[in-house]
Amino acid sequence: MPTPSAPTPRHIRFHWEDFQVGSVREFGAMPVTREAILAFAGQFDPQPFHLDDAAAEAGLFGSLSASGWHTCAMAMRMMCDDYLLESSSLGSPGIDNLRWTKPVHPGDTLSIRLTVLEARPMASRPAVGLVLSKWDVLNQDRDTVLTMQGWGMFGRRQPAAT
Repeated sequence: MPTPSAPTPRHIRFHWEDFQVGSVREFGAMPVTREAILAFAGQFDPQPFHLDDAAAEAGLFGSLSASGWHTCAMAMRMMCDDYLLESSSLGSPGIDNLRWTKPVHPGDTLSIRLTVLEARPMASRPAVGLVLSKWDVLNQDRDTVLTMQGWGMFGRRQPAAT
């Protein structure tokens, strides 16, 4: 396993103030490959319908499909690439209302629609703002394949006086 290197300095473009309630942004174009589905499932979710064509065809999804956790991981990657790695992100206390609404198959291309539902300063830490967002993960036909909602913690550009 490679040794982790020191983090590289990054340019922060997005702070808590940049997440306005009601704002919607769409991003991503993540192709889903058979190889990626098999690799993820083999390591993390080895259920037959994620690993075996015959089992998948006989099952509920009709053909090989990505693990829901794989879909979450792809969504996380798109979020990192679009804004998190250039933000003052301080992590998240968790995700709520996670739903896998449609199977993801090889050949699909995923994207995200992010809607900011709420934003408020953190009462106990004035330099931190909380953002409640809803993520809809869409396939190439604009069908929703995953929805989730959760809070993110971001550094504030202008922290409130204590």
